[in-house]
Amino acid sequence: MKSTVLGVLILARNGDRTHFYQDPYSYEPKFTESTPLGAVESFQLGSYLKSTYLDSSSPLHIVDMPLDPTHPIPPSKVHVHAKAGGEGAAIFDASIALLQGMFPPTPLNKITLANGTTIMSPLGGYQYVPVEMVPDSGDSVLESWVDCATFKKHITKVYNSDEFKQKAKDAQHFFGSIHDYVFGLPTTMVNMASLLVHHVGTLVYDYLNTQLIHNQTFAYRLPPTLIEQARGYANYHEHAVFTDSDVNGIGNIAGRTILHPILRSLERIAFDDDPLRVLLIETSYQPFISLFKMMDVLNSRPDLAGIPNYASALSFELLRGPAPEFRDFVRIKFKNGTDGGFETLRVFGHEDDAIPVTEFIYRLEHVAIPDSKQWNSACGNNRWFPFDAVLSTATEQVSMVLILAALSLFAFVTFSVMAFIKHSMVKRAGQHEVLPHPGNYATFVNEKAGSLP
Repeated sequence: MKSTVLGVLILARNGDRTHFYQDPYSYEPKFTESTPLGAVESFQLGSYLKSTYLDSSSPLHIVDMPLDPTHPIPPSKVHVHAKAGGEGAAIFDASIALLQGMFPPTPLNKITLANGTTIMSPLGGYQYVPVEMVPDSGDSVLESWVDCATFKKHITKVYNSDEFKQKAKDAQHFFGSIHDYVFGLPTTMVNMASLLVHHVGTLVYDYLNTQLIHNQTFAYRLPPTLIEQARGYANYHEHAVFTDSDVNGIGNIAGRTILHPILRSLERIAFDDDPLRVLLIETSYQPFISLFKMMDVLNSRPDLAGIPNYASALSFELLRGPAPEFRDFVRIKFKNGTDGGFETLRVFGHEDDAIPVTEFIYRLEHVAIPDSKQWNSACGNNRWFPFDAVLSTATEQVSMVLILAALSLFAFVTFSVMAFIKHSMVKRAGQHEVLPHPGNYATFVNEKAGSLP
């Protein structure tokens, strides 16, 4: 069936970065930095996406996108959102590198001034694609598991489960094997996801993998099988934490929050006659794990139950079928790191490569978390004020005004009542004032007189 690609929604993971720390009981991330290798990986991913969806010779060229590869990309057709969490700017840097590969400099990115001078954008016509970010204190879409009370309880439940304890018991030999390669740091199954060092968590696998990439001495010493074993235990750990047996469960929160912009963008392109053609979300690995579970991908691809490689990409292609129906479908593809290309994933038990977009939305819209109010509800964050640091809807803004008005009225009434009570007490005290003993009368008069104006 020959189909037209109406648009694509890309979920991309960042490239290589330095050591990364996470608290094992809250998954609050700590600062890390992108590396030149990571920038190259993300740039290569961007170039691959360009050749797949933007080159005029590609069979998957997106409709209404410029056929001329040197033509600047219209800003209204591309929307980019980058995670800005506790890890710092590493993911934002990855998004910039990806965009450099996807939308490279073009000599046509220029203007002619009134005096006839032609000015080209710097760096040979560099294309400045806007990137949307939310401060780390308010991004309940791309870092929704942080500061989520219910998710913390979920993590504790995972650690206390019989399956997890058995896995930890089975891994004791492995922990003994890596002791000399983590320089005496404590090694437990909980720390397989996070290793407590001065109350700061770090991935055991991430530590080994980072050293293997950047430390030649370490790479020469590490036995070849240990990194694969570490990866296997890390995959088990992260899959247990970021999935749930119930599609509505809190373990899937990383996927449930990121679903809203995905579903909304599908609706915009398919039904709203919107100019949007490309949505790019640059994020960390957690949403991939949740989405694979929620879309029943693991039934046919159990190898994807774990951490995706650096610079991986999950693509949601919106396709329009041939006449006479012109029905719209969603085809989902995954590229695991820089090696190889996209592979089509079958979701929800479908044998076909694509699923009707209406069915896809119907199956997932009831589990998506669309705003901060529902995020607070799912996380059990019962705050007295029903709004976050960043208000996302007009309804929340109205609620804020009403609450502040009510507080002001309450404060005014309280002040008035207290002033009335104080005035009554003073008046009553004056009516019952008794003169002192006659011997002290003169002193009393002098004191009273001294207090008069």
